[in-house]
Amino acid sequence: VGGNSAASSTVLAVSAPSSRGFSGVLCFFILCFLLLFLPVYSSIDFVAFGQGSKQQSSIYPCWHTVAPTYKGTWDTTPGERRRHRTRDKDIMSSLWGTRNRKDDDGAPEGPPEERGSNEYTAREPDEHTRLLPNRLDSDNRQYLTPDDPAVSPYNLWTVRVMRWVTVLFTALTFTWWTLTLVSAFVTPPGMHTRGSGFYAFSYSSLALFTLLFTLVFFGAPSKAVRILSIFMAVMLLVDMILILAVQKNRYEETGVGVASVVWAFLMSLWALACDRTVKWGKAEEEERLTGRVETRRTVWEWTEVLISTIAYVILSVVIVLITATLILRSLDAGFGPPGEQYWVDGDQYRIHVYCDGNGTDAAGTRLPTVLFEGGDLPVENGLWQLAQNALKNGSISRYCFADRPGYGWSDTAPSPLSAGMATDALSEALARAGEHGPWVLASAGIGSVYSQIFSSRHGREVNGLLLIDPLHEDLLGRVSDPGRGFMYWLRGVFSPLGLERLPGAIFKGRTSADRVWGRSARQSGKYLFTKLQESLVADTLTKREVISSKAIQYPDAPLVLISSGENIRKDSEWEDKQRDLSHLTRNLKHWDIVDKAPHNVWETLDGRQKIEKRLRQMVHA
Repeated sequence: VGGNSAASSTVLAVSAPSSRGFSGVLCFFILCFLLLFLPVYSSIDFVAFGQGSKQQSSIYPCWHTVAPTYKGTWDTTPGERRRHRTRDKDIMSSLWGTRNRKDDDGAPEGPPEERGSNEYTAREPDEHTRLLPNRLDSDNRQYLTPDDPAVSPYNLWTVRVMRWVTVLFTALTFTWWTLTLVSAFVTPPGMHTRGSGFYAFSYSSLALFTLLFTLVFFGAPSKAVRILSIFMAVMLLVDMILILAVQKNRYEETGVGVASVVWAFLMSLWALACDRTVKWGKAEEEERLTGRVETRRTVWEWTEVLISTIAYVILSVVIVLITATLILRSLDAGFGPPGEQYWVDGDQYRIHVYCDGNGTDAAGTRLPTVLFEGGDLPVENGLWQLAQNALKNGSISRYCFADRPGYGWSDTAPSPLSAGMATDALSEALARAGEHGPWVLASAGIGSVYSQIFSSRHGREVNGLLLIDPLHEDLLGRVSDPGRGFMYWLRGVFSPLGLERLPGAIFKGRTSADRVWGRSARQSGKYLFTKLQESLVADTLTKREVISSKAIQYPDAPLVLISSGENIRKDSEWEDKQRDLSHLTRNLKHWDIVDKAPHNVWETLDGRQKIEKRLRQMVHA
């Protein structure tokens, strides 16, 4: 009865909401805790615990051997963590007095080298056996060898998805790369850049090669590749800032160039993300299927790592060179034109026009304006200085010149571009500048082709033509030679690397003037792109336009021909074509052959004096 009454009082004490009831519950939990903890507490070796000893009791594990089990998650190998888990299981079974028979009788766990020669098997495999071990089945796992094809990061859907997304990005990049390639020959709608277009092609090529290398070496992650990907991303970010921050760079590259550099930057980040993801997936699957993360690589894997590292080093060097050339372009952006730039061809691009002089003589009589047209180089390279001297000496009263598309400070035009199209752009730019003639046309080399077309389209506004060692239309086949055109394209593709311009700026002291219209102008992407355009249509569209212009040329226009003595002596065909050009009109005034003068006749003193003399005669006639 006393026992029953005590039990009843205990129940009442627990159920009643009082301090006595709370104390009873607390005592109950303390008693349970002591019953559970006492067996372990009685076996702790306090001396060993204080000294950090790794010994353990013969009956129960010591406290200091239990604690590292959880620390090992970060600083131990997967095999050690597995042994810790097994030891924890032994502790729990000793605490509760139970032990699973399959843990006692089963085969030992561990990677192959820790298990011995006999692989443990729970049962004979049959049609119900899993090809890959269940991730959640930790009691009956069969580890694979590291060389087993089943040990692959592609087992993870994350890795597979990233590979397929990389394939998609590669297809999109290849499409964009094709458009930038084609635009050098025929400009698709919306793909026109006012610069050369070779920068957009370079950045799209970088993005394409980055993705191709990522796909080829997708299963071989490498720390070197990750470091180089970070470096590439940083350099492309600098390029993106230079293009967007510098107004002239942004203007010339347009949306096509900006989109190309942004895409290349994003693809470098994507390559980095893929490499890190595959590295994680590889470690995850190796630990799950082999019991540890492999640190060794096969010879083939090391070969892949070596090739991928070399490929990314090359890409990194290319990006460094492009960045250096882009910095040079940014510095040249501060070198402004002497004249004005006018929008032409539906406001697609601008032509630079410069004029000087008042257009009248001392008596106030209006005189013709001399319109200069350069040859293979801009007018600023030689002819401008000649014009300034002629103006200063009073040989002429006013002169103008315009940079053809892609020359000097003029923008590049969409492809294709024939001589007739360029002449129409020149006429529009002169009209917008308020220049209406009358004109005396002075042109050199291939520039005479443009002057002939201009003369035929402006009729009586042209008071005379002065052709300086002109190019005959029958020799345009030399300009359109396929090998020559291919070299222009190839040099243009490599022009963003600055292989010629950077050494000139660093070691030879080349200035912005040299790069815009001087000795280094031939190395610019704009110049090479324009010469490629010229080569593509020289023997087709341009030749037909010149032949047509001869049919409508004003026959009584005064004509002066000044030829290079060196070219006539070296090339008999050149001499014959010079003679044929002397019959361009019925009013040939003079045909001068300057001995020892090169193709650029004004480079000799005799040539400059002869040109200035003939200009004075034509202007004051």
